[in-house]
Amino acid sequence: MKRLHPAWLVAAVAFVALVGAAGFRATPGVMLHPLHEEFGWSLGTISLAVSINLLLFGLTAPFAAALMERFGIRRVVAYALLLVSAGSGLTVFMRHSWELIALWGVLVGLGTGSMALAFVATITGRWFVKRRGLVTGILTAGGAAGQLVFLPVLALLVEARGWRAAALTVAFAALLVVPLVLWRLRDNPADLGVTAYGATDASPPVVVSGGAARRALGALRGAARVPAFWLLAGGFAICGATTNGLIGTHFIPAAHDHGMTEPVAASLLALIGLFDIVGTIASGWLTDRMDSRVLLGWYYALRGLSLLVLPVLFAATVRPSMLVFILFYGLDWVATVPPTVALCREYFGAAGPVVFGWVFASHQFGAAIAATTTGLLRDRIGNYDLAWYIAGGLSIGAAALSLLLLRTRRGVATPAPVAVPAV
Repeated sequence: MKRLHPAWLVAAVAFVALVGAAGFRATPGVMLHPLHEEFGWSLGTISLAVSINLLLFGLTAPFAAALMERFGIRRVVAYALLLVSAGSGLTVFMRHSWELIALWGVLVGLGTGSMALAFVATITGRWFVKRRGLVTGILTAGGAAGQLVFLPVLALLVEARGWRAAALTVAFAALLVVPLVLWRLRDNPADLGVTAYGATDASPPVVVSGGAARRALGALRGAARVPAFWLLAGGFAICGATTNGLIGTHFIPAAHDHGMTEPVAASLLALIGLFDIVGTIASGWLTDRMDSRVLLGWYYALRGLSLLVLPVLFAATVRPSMLVFILFYGLDWVATVPPTVALCREYFGAAGPVVFGWVFASHQFGAAIAATTTGLLRDRIGNYDLAWYIAGGLSIGAAALSLLLLRTRRGVATPAPVAVPAV
């Protein structure tokens, strides 16, 4: 019987860690109204904490990728899970909005940011040569799986026992993953005396000089000179605005505005997570076989069209048309990740995971802006319709940015070296 390659075990542990990190990121939508009702904070104030969480979730990613290169994947992920657990658990003691920002925004944002999609790029870059796109899709789906597992449970907990029970559940779940990470996650194939999956010879370990901040900022300086970086970052910023920032944060309150109960709306979001698993894995499979630029163009264009029709789909009950939207949006949710990771690897080589960390930072920057501005729009005009229309137009713009990458397909530029594998 052929022995399972250790790369698949590492990918499995990374998947579980991503699921654990996703738990707290799934809670903003089910906690907006409970926090508003208990403390009297406006949706705009609560959305600000969500925005800081999303922003740090993105800005931490490139530095976390550099820290993984310097101190190891296992150590960084274990500490990140502890931060998520602490930030979630301590929210039960808060009384003021600044505490929400410090715990929900800062601590959890730093922790989840350390296990963001740059973590996925690092794992696939070190452990896989073959099936990189497919594994990227599977690991990215870990976030969707976390949403699928946690969101309905959290919604029921909030309804039956209050939001504190939900926060403690997430804290405990993240804490449970730490021993598994310490036991099975490894930094490099050489640690186990093997080569990366599909490699014909052993890859030398990455030698990093200087601190993590220097590494991350050096990668940004090099990438900023390549036009493709700005096209990728611009499209991914819109991706974040239309997923985590808009739908992930405000879909449940928007459905509630139309008379739908929060558990039902949360279940619809969980269905998005279910279909997202299928869509992201399929996108990874397609990324191994098709031009990633074309894939991104299709994904963003179809997302934009779906958002333009969303305002007429809301009702007090779940109609078939809303289920069609949930199916479609779920398949498209983070299908953009595998082709974006592949393009960062294509354009930036060994620096690809760290550069992707900066592209992902733009994703979360877009999400943070969308979360706050959408909350403010809802407070000002009393509904979410304008937000959906703006997001639809932006998504079509992201499709145009992605197709502009076709101009750079030949003669790929290379940024200044920032820290490459030793030879």
